[in-house]
Amino acid sequence: MARRPRILVVNDDGVHGEGLEPLLAALSALGDTAAVVPERERSADSHCLSLRSPLRVRRVRPGFFAVDGSPADCARLGALELFRRPDLVVSGINRGFNLGSDVVYSGTVAGAMEGVILGVPALAVSRGSGRGDHCAAAAIAVRVCREILRRGLPSGVCLSLNVPALPLKRIRGIRTTALGRRIYGRKVTLRKDPYGLPYYWLAGRYVSGHSDPGSDIAAIREGFASLTPLHVDTTHRATLPHLRRWKFTL
Repeated sequence: MARRPRILVVNDDGVHGEGLEPLLAALSALGDTAAVVPERERSADSHCLSLRSPLRVRRVRPGFFAVDGSPADCARLGALELFRRPDLVVSGINRGFNLGSDVVYSGTVAGAMEGVILGVPALAVSRGSGRGDHCAAAAIAVRVCREILRRGLPSGVCLSLNVPALPLKRIRGIRTTALGRRIYGRKVTLRKDPYGLPYYWLAGRYVSGHSDPGSDIAAIREGFASLTPLHVDTTHRATLPHLRRWKFTL
C-alpha cells in the first residue's frame, strides 16, 4: 500500500483564519495533514524569521499547533520538528489576493517560500476578500496540489494560486500567469494617542493594478484563478552585463 503524502499547512491569518479549516478538510482527502500556524494574524510579515527570540508552541488539537511566530517560522518549525519530512507545504487560504508585488510583502507567500528553501515543494493559496465560503479555493488548491505531488516542481520554485471570491461553477478555469503590476495608495496618516503622542498608519485604503496580458491581475479580473511560479533566486540576470561595464576605483 502506497504511503499517503504528508502535507504541512501554514498561513499568515493565524489560528482563526477563515480559510484554514476548509483547506485542511479538503487536503485531508489527498494526504495526512498537520497545521502549524501563527497564534495571531501576521499579514504582510514578509519573510521574517525569529532569530533573537524563542518560539513558543501551543497544541490546539492533534495535528494542529499555534506558534507565537511568523509564517516562515511556522513553515521551518513545522517541517523540521513538529511535522517532519513533509512532501508538500501549503500556505493559506489567505483572506485577500496576493497579486503582483503583493508577494514581496505577503506572509502567505513567505510560508510557501520557506518550504522551498527547505527543499519541499510548496503552494501559496489566496482568495479574494468577497463574501462566501472558501470551498472553491480549497477545491482548486487540491487540484493543484495533486499535480505538484504527481509532477514535482523545479528546484527553488513555489506556486502562488489566487482564486476569485466566486462559487466554483462561476470560476472559468485556472490560467498560468506572470506577476502583474500593483498600485498602492501612498497616504500616510498621522494621528495622536490619548497622551497626545504622534503615531502613523502606513496602510493605504486603495489598491489597484494593471491588467497586462498574461498577468495574474488580468486573469482574476476575467474570472479565472491564476497560478504563478515564483523563484527564490531574485537575481535580475539581464542587468549583470550592464553592471560589469561599471568602473569602480577602490
